[in-house]
Amino acid sequence: MSSGKDRKSESDEAEAYRVGDPERFALNLARALEEAGKAAGAWARPREEGENRAAVEPFGDMANTFSKLAEYWLSDPTRALEAQTRLFSGYMGIWANSIRRLSGEAPATEPLEPKAGDRRFKDPDWARNAFFDFLKQTYLVTADWAVELVENTEGLDEGTRQKARFYVKQVTEALSPSNFVMTNPELLRETMESSGENLVRGMRMLAEDITAGGGHLRLRQTDHAKFELGRNLATTPGKVVARSDLAEIIQYAPTTETVLRRPLVIVPPWINKYYVLDLTHERSFIRWAVDQGHTVFVISWVNPDERHSSKNWDDYIRDGIELAVNEATARTGENKVNAVGYCVGGTMLAAALALMAREKDDRIASATFFATQVDFTHAGDLKVFVDEDWLKILEKEMGDRGYLEGNRVATVFNMLRARDLLWPYVVNNYMRGREPLPFDVLYWNADSTRLAAANQLYYLRNCYLENNLAHGRAELRGQRLSLSDVNIPVFNLATVDDHIAPAKSVYLGSKLFGGPVEFVLSGSGHIAGVINPPHLDKYHHWTGSTSPGDLEEWIAGAEKTTGSWWPRWQAWIEEQDDRRVAARKLGARDKSLKDAPGEYVLTRF
Repeated sequence: MSSGKDRKSESDEAEAYRVGDPERFALNLARALEEAGKAAGAWARPREEGENRAAVEPFGDMANTFSKLAEYWLSDPTRALEAQTRLFSGYMGIWANSIRRLSGEAPATEPLEPKAGDRRFKDPDWARNAFFDFLKQTYLVTADWAVELVENTEGLDEGTRQKARFYVKQVTEALSPSNFVMTNPELLRETMESSGENLVRGMRMLAEDITAGGGHLRLRQTDHAKFELGRNLATTPGKVVARSDLAEIIQYAPTTETVLRRPLVIVPPWINKYYVLDLTHERSFIRWAVDQGHTVFVISWVNPDERHSSKNWDDYIRDGIELAVNEATARTGENKVNAVGYCVGGTMLAAALALMAREKDDRIASATFFATQVDFTHAGDLKVFVDEDWLKILEKEMGDRGYLEGNRVATVFNMLRARDLLWPYVVNNYMRGREPLPFDVLYWNADSTRLAAANQLYYLRNCYLENNLAHGRAELRGQRLSLSDVNIPVFNLATVDDHIAPAKSVYLGSKLFGGPVEFVLSGSGHIAGVINPPHLDKYHHWTGSTSPGDLEEWIAGAEKTTGSWWPRWQAWIEEQDDRRVAARKLGARDKSLKDAPGEYVLTRF
C-alpha cells in the first residue's frame, strides 16, 4: 500500500505535466500552428518557383540501402522470425520490468541504460517516471536491434554496410523520444509551465531559419549577434598583401623583436573560412604562431559563385598556394618556407607538393598537416555521400549553378555528428524556443561557403571515390602525382575523435610520403583537437615514430603527454631551422588592399 507521502509525491509529479491555463494554452497552440504554417510556406515557396528543383536529397539512396537489408532478412522465414523474436523478447523484458516496478518490486532483468556520454536522457524523470522510463527503454532496445541487423546482414559489400550503418544511425537518432515534446519530460514540463509559449517562439524561429536558408533549414547553432569578424573574431593584426580571383593572401604583423627566418604559409580548407585558425584572441592559432616568432601568411579563399565554376585544382594551386609562396619568399627575401595545410587544404597542399617536386620547385622546406587525409581508404562516413550515383546528381546540380550552396554542405557535416550538432539545436531552438548560446566555433561552422563545381568534383572523384592521390593516379598540369616524391620533413597531426578525417585514415596516409614523418595524435576531434591553445591545458597528445603497423600498434608504443600539442609542433619547426632575423615590417605594395581579415572572408550568400 502506498503511503501518504508517496501519494503526495506522485501527485506533485503529475502536477508538473498538467496545463495550468487551458485557455492560454489553446491560444498559444493556435499561434504555434500559424508560425508552423509560415515555416511550411518558406519551405514550399522556392520549390514552387523552381529554385530548388535540383536539390540533392539522400532519401532515394537510403531507401535503396534499406531494401538490401530487408531482402536479406525477409528472404528466409527462419531468419526473419529470429530477428523479430529478438526484438519482441526485448520488448517483453521491458514490459515485465514495468509491471514489477508498478507493483513496487525490483526489476527481473537489468534495465538497458544509455551509453556513456549520451546526454539525451539526463533529466531525472527519464528514470524516475515509469512512463518516460518505458519510452527510453523501448527506444534503446529498438535502436540496438536495428544496429545488430546491419552488422549481422551477410553478403553486403563494405560500402553498402557503411551506408546502412550511417542511415540507421540517422533514423534512430531522429526518432529518439528526446526529440519530441510529448515524449520528453523536460520539454513537456516546459510546455505546460509556459502554456505553450515555447512552441510559439520555436515555430517562429523555424520559419526564420528556413527563410534564411532559401527554402532549406539553416540551423542556428549559436547567437550570431555576439560575433563580428574584425571585432572579436579574426582580429590578429595583418594586411592583405595580394589577391587573385580565388584567394587573398594575408600577412600578419610581428609581435616579437626577432622572427624565424623561414616564413610560415597556411593553407586552410576552401570548404570553410580560414578564421577557424584565428578565432577569439585566446583561441587563435595564427596569433599564437605570430607570438612564437613566425612570419605568417595565410590564404583566405574566395566564396565562389558562378564565375568560378570551371576553376579546378590547377587554378587553386596556382592562384592560391603558389601565390602565397611567391608572396612569402618575395616579402621576406627567403627562398624557403614552412607550410601548413588544414583538412582539405592539407590534401591540396600534399598534391601541390607532389607537383612542385616534379617541377623541381623546392621552396617549401617542411610541411605540416592538420587533420588531413591523403589516403581515403578509411575516410569515414563522408564516403556515404560519394559514389557514382551521387556524383552524377552533384554534377547535374553544380552544372546548373556552377557551385554547391554552402548550407547544403553544412547540413552534411552536421549529419556526421547529428547527436551533437543537429538534434540538440532542433530541440533547443524549435521546441524550447530558446536562442542558442554564443560559441565562436559554431559561429564559424555556420559561416559556410559555396563549393565551385570543377574544384569540388575533382576532389571527390580523385580522393574519396577513386583514391587516385594515394595510388599515384591523380594528374595535375598533365603530370601524374606521387606522394613518394614529397621527401621533405612532415609533421602529421590526427585527432582521436575526428569524424571527418579519421585518425586511422590520417595515420595510413603518413606512410605515403617519401621523407621523414612526425605523426602526432591529439585528443578530441576535428576542430577542438586542432584548436587547442596551451593555456587551456586541455586534452592529451601522443607522439612516436611512424611504424609499419596500424594505428592501434602505434598508440600502444606512443608517449602520452598532457595538454596541447602546439609547443611540440613549435619545437619540431625549430628542429628544421631555428635561425632568426630581425622582425619584418609589414607593408603593402598595393594600397587598395585592406587590412585583415580582408574582403573575401566577409562574403556571404
